[in-house]
Amino acid sequence: MADPSSYRPKPGQIPDSPGVYKFRDEHRRVIYVGKAKSLRQRLANYFQPLTSLHPRTATMVTTAASVEWTVVSTEVEALQLEYSWIKEYDPRFNVKYRDDKSYPYLAVTMNEEFPRVQVMRGHKKKGVRYFGPYAHAWAIRETVDLMLRVFPVRTCSAGVFRNAASAGRPCLLGYIGKCSAPCVGRVTPEEHRELAEEFSDFMAGRTGTYIRRLEKQMMLAAEDMEYERAARLRDDIEALRRAMEKSAVVLADATDADLIALAEDELEAAVQIFHVRGGRVRGQRGWVTDKVEAVDTAGLVEHAIQQLYGEESGDTVPKEVLVPALPEDTEAVTAWLVGRRGSNVSLRIPQRGDKKDLMATVARNAQQALVLHKTKRASDLTTRSRALEEIAEALDLDSAPLRIECFDISHLQGEDVVASMVVFEDGLPRKSEYRRFQIKGFEGQDDVRSMHEVIGRRFRRYLAEKEKTGEWDAEGVVEDPDETGRPKRFAYPPQLVVVDGGQPQVAAARRALDELGIDDIAVCGLAKRLEEVWLPGDDDPVVLPRSSEGLYLLQRVRDTAHDFAIRYQRSKRAKRIRTSPLDAVPGLGDTRKRALIKHFGSVKRLRQATIEQICEVPGMGRKTAEAVVVALAQAAPAAPAVNTATGEIMEDDGGGTA
Repeated sequence: MADPSSYRPKPGQIPDSPGVYKFRDEHRRVIYVGKAKSLRQRLANYFQPLTSLHPRTATMVTTAASVEWTVVSTEVEALQLEYSWIKEYDPRFNVKYRDDKSYPYLAVTMNEEFPRVQVMRGHKKKGVRYFGPYAHAWAIRETVDLMLRVFPVRTCSAGVFRNAASAGRPCLLGYIGKCSAPCVGRVTPEEHRELAEEFSDFMAGRTGTYIRRLEKQMMLAAEDMEYERAARLRDDIEALRRAMEKSAVVLADATDADLIALAEDELEAAVQIFHVRGGRVRGQRGWVTDKVEAVDTAGLVEHAIQQLYGEESGDTVPKEVLVPALPEDTEAVTAWLVGRRGSNVSLRIPQRGDKKDLMATVARNAQQALVLHKTKRASDLTTRSRALEEIAEALDLDSAPLRIECFDISHLQGEDVVASMVVFEDGLPRKSEYRRFQIKGFEGQDDVRSMHEVIGRRFRRYLAEKEKTGEWDAEGVVEDPDETGRPKRFAYPPQLVVVDGGQPQVAAARRALDELGIDDIAVCGLAKRLEEVWLPGDDDPVVLPRSSEGLYLLQRVRDTAHDFAIRYQRSKRAKRIRTSPLDAVPGLGDTRKRALIKHFGSVKRLRQATIEQICEVPGMGRKTAEAVVVALAQAAPAAPAVNTATGEIMEDDGGGTA
């Protein structure tokens, strides 16, 4: 635990101007990012007596080992830089709403010749119109199914579209009138694009025009005694109205707004957002976050706005953003939103009328989300904490191992020997920290020697990072290089190293750490046979009860490392099997490899070809043809394939792979 006075800047060093500041821990990792109108006044608040600080702030400043800052010109620049750094460094003491990239959207691919209506998730693409997000994909499909009666836009994939065009027959939707069948030319590209535009306009809230137009057409058909057509139009109108009912009318006017509401307690906060377009709720999403920093409602609102609109632009930023509390720097946040939209944005608290009533509905949803989250998480948090405490007690550790790294070796009969490293923090996997290794020190199968090599390589990198940051130096010289604060591959030590294996593997791991002079990291092994936990130097294993949460966590860590290693080993083996003698030819790319195989039919026939015959292939010069002949002559022919059913040796006359 650091004393904040040890790294407190001297009086007069901190400028009295807008800026962004970063707190770093002893490993030079950025743990908190903040912004301020006045850096001097804001940073002074962190260096008060610990008893006068909020407990979370006190934890942060005692975890930190240094502070630095960057001066900017305006508060808007500070807001932009703060958002960028939080996304880049992922500081542990900043409030971070879990991003909702998995929420499904209704998308219309206007960037294609024949636009397609589909469900999309993930990052938004240029030229695609999005509506939502929706809570469930089935809700999108129900809406689309109703609307295809009136707007029969293509919904098929590119492969289905090509197959229908080749066969000259549309799919089932084309036959039942829910697709205009542009694949077989029933409509022109221009007519189909107009249908897609009308579909998008209806989803955007411009519904009255289409309903009135269909009603007029229905009345005219009835007057002309075209009763079948009138009945079909009546059903179309009913389908559109049912689709409209799925997005309840909430505001009388054609309002475009996002409503943000919060529910919070001392530890967590839930955020709910309703997206209103054309006076209707067109989408809903929500997050729950831990309050790892001392932050009030206004601060949570500001973080939510950054999360929502940090990567958006244009019309995806609405004209109105309605919130329960205004951010501290309201003018700066509003200016930032205006910059992202490109036109005026109103950021305010609804005071009366329908918007205030809708905000109450959003708040109720936020409260329900928080209650549901707590109900689900209570047992999970308790279980993880108990598991870590049981491991600490069983292994006689000073404290619970908040970071666990597990290593496993994988190979196939001594070939393609690889290793994996997986990381669990607070009992949960941290996949961004997983690493893979190729065994380089020797050939053949030796799990113990492989484990020694991998542990040594991993922790040599850790010591190198410590030396680079000035935290440790063999000559006692402290350096201060230009650090970016980005998470480094092996910069942070675990409290516990777990190896997949028994006494020999544990001894090899401990020996590797001892050779590097590292004595503050615990080591254990988990043997698969009896699920025994082995400690260095002990002749007898530690046996945890089968019902132990600690044993369950160790098993999960070990199995995760095992699966990760096997996947890597299989990918290397598959890549090795796919190699070809042509890979050794310098300057011969995939295109010309495929051209050679296509021309000759197989590698065997290519091996029998002359230089002149190879030169006949388009794109092949004489020099490259000579290199191909040399490479194939040096490569040993592959063993003949055998039909396992008959024992017959099969000639290699078929197509090969390059």
